[in-house]
Amino acid sequence: MAQKAPEEMNTVEFSSQTPAASEPEMADVMRRDGKIYIVVAVLLTVLLGLLLYMISLDKKIGKLERELKQ
Repeated sequence: MAQKAPEEMNTVEFSSQTPAASEPEMADVMRRDGKIYIVVAVLLTVLLGLLLYMISLDKKIGKLERELKQ
């Protein structure tokens, strides 16, 4: 039992050091390399595509609703 206590203490020490501190480093690296702009461009393209798709669906549904009313 006396030998397990230090191991448990090490586990507690390591669990308090989360890898969350490395996330800003990754963002800094991407910003420094210029890759963050690629990520932003891809996200904007996907969101714009979804928006255009939703607009086209709205038009098609509106057209079908008008046809059903007649």
